[in-house]
Amino acid sequence: MFVLELSFKGGCREVGRSGLLVNEEILLDYGIKAGEIPEYPGNGMEPKAVLVSHGHLDHCGAVPNLMYMNPEVFMTPPTAEFTNLLGRDTLKLAETTLSGVAPFDPNDLQRVNQLTRRKDYGEAFKTQGYSVCFYNAGHIPGASGIYLESKSGESLLYTGDFSMKETRLVPGAEKFPEADTLVLESTYFGEEHVPRKETEKRFIDSVLETLERGGTALIPAFAIGRTQEILMLLDAHGITAYVDGMGRDVYKLLRKYPEYLRNPELLDRAFDRAISVKDKQRESVLKEPSVIVTTAGMLNGGPVLYYLSQLYRDPNSKVLLTGYQVEGTNGRLALNHGVIETRGDVLALKPKIEQYDFSAHSGDSELKKLVKDFCKKGTERVFVMHGDKTEAFAQWISEEIGVEAYAPANGESFSF
Repeated sequence: MFVLELSFKGGCREVGRSGLLVNEEILLDYGIKAGEIPEYPGNGMEPKAVLVSHGHLDHCGAVPNLMYMNPEVFMTPPTAEFTNLLGRDTLKLAETTLSGVAPFDPNDLQRVNQLTRRKDYGEAFKTQGYSVCFYNAGHIPGASGIYLESKSGESLLYTGDFSMKETRLVPGAEKFPEADTLVLESTYFGEEHVPRKETEKRFIDSVLETLERGGTALIPAFAIGRTQEILMLLDAHGITAYVDGMGRDVYKLLRKYPEYLRNPELLDRAFDRAISVKDKQRESVLKEPSVIVTTAGMLNGGPVLYYLSQLYRDPNSKVLLTGYQVEGTNGRLALNHGVIETRGDVLALKPKIEQYDFSAHSGDSELKKLVKDFCKKGTERVFVMHGDKTEAFAQWISEEIGVEAYAPANGESFSF
């Protein structure tokens, strides 16, 4: 009789450092939780294969740590590119952090590139006796729901981060295959997203209002996905923006994979019209009212800290946050207390801080619908992770749908 054992290594009852081990053989994601002192999933395992859902730090960032085991590694082509890019950035940032200790070395990162086998959406493959397939999960280019099936026919669907709704950058998630066990993210359980068009209008109005009063609109954005979408939005409204940071490198990578984008021509146009900023040009950019899209999206490093150090006394400027701000990051500090910490200093921010919901995650109604649809087709159990209301979601599933539902804690294991 086939036994399914799930060991939850990270990303439970929290957002960040995802990691799920299946039958002690196959690891789904292995990420880093951002913060002044980064956090990692639990260790003490020896996976034979690693499947990465997508190229965000909290899902792929710690994968190089596992390379001494020589596992099989599988990702979509964009995810492989992003994993390498983020790995190089992690090594660079480690040199400037308090600990000064990198979580892996350049050889580990090189080994990831050597071991990774790139698989497109819908391209079935086998590893360790399991049949596997990646399905488009929306979210960012290359993001995948991961389908696993054992030799005996037991199946599991791991959504990773997903969104049913299309954005300017990517189409929404495709229909996932039915499975006996569902493991899904729950970042926005209990919250509905404001319709995208409303968010876009409010955002554009705020940018224009900032320029009219002589301020700078500073737009911190995640390098992967968000920078590209924001530039496409600004360009669609005839607003020329400066672009700084890793988002430019991501664009160059995305040009190689137009099939993973919703409208590659509009993305090209947005970057053609944006003005790229090099290190030595930053000071001159601030000499007149401007729009600057830059990393890091949670204000925890990158060029955004330079711009904030120059603008923090200017009440005419604004900081327009475009994504979720994890607890312990500068972005959360800025939102809650109007301050940031940089190089040992605390800066009180006079620019207005605004947050906009450009989320690339499904909202409450979409999460519930996905679970209902799976359970109607025979899903026997649901595990809820990647969120801070997982226990409430699991309770809702048990009471409303009548299917076994769990909100595991990090370190917990389950066998069936």
